[in-house]
Amino acid sequence: MTAITSTARGPQARRRIALVAAVAAAGLALAACGGATDGMDGMDHGDKEKPTTASAPAGGKNPAPGAFNDADVMFAQMMIPHHEQALEMSALADGRAGDSEVAELAAEIAKAQDPEIRKMKSWLKAWGKPASAASGHSMEDMEGMEGMEGMDHGSGMSGMMSEKDMKELAAAKGEKFDRRFAQLMIDHHKGAVDMARDEQRNGRNATAKKLADDVVRTQSAEIDRFDGLLKRL
Repeated sequence: MTAITSTARGPQARRRIALVAAVAAAGLALAACGGATDGMDGMDHGDKEKPTTASAPAGGKNPAPGAFNDADVMFAQMMIPHHEQALEMSALADGRAGDSEVAELAAEIAKAQDPEIRKMKSWLKAWGKPASAASGHSMEDMEGMEGMEGMDHGSGMSGMMSEKDMKELAAAKGEKFDRRFAQLMIDHHKGAVDMARDEQRNGRNATAKKLADDVVRTQSAEIDRFDGLLKRL
């Protein structure tokens, strides 16, 4: 009789043991899933933009604090040679300009743009980026960047003068120089304004965007002055 009772209880005991084991396994599975989910919280899934920030130079002040992006870098890299050509054009007015307003505008351009070149070079240094776009990007790379669609890729930048333009300007004097200088500088300034507006739309760094605002304001005003000058000459 005792043997029969033990045999009858055996399957029940085994079922209870199996049930307990199943519950325990389910608990372990849930814990593992919870751990995996926790681990996913810190992962970068590629749908959040990671801002890049510049570090201040050792013992110095960061010239362009805060986050920056590729548009900010390209703005500085392209605007530096654009400004440098404007300085070359302005320098030609000395001894060639026949109109006092042309000489005055040339001096104002040099006075404004030379410090801006130094500012932009300091940003690029702080950002750890090359001073020239060509050393960091191929032309194909630059053409594919947002905000670069309107640029003249024959020279690499919107509004840039060709070598022929510069030679013709250098060979002119008096009223001929004045008219040519005004015409070329209008085109040059329009290119700078286009580049600055790209920065206003696509840039991230507050300092770079502030300079873009200044370029749009000052060079648009100078375009108006050159237009008036051409009507007067």
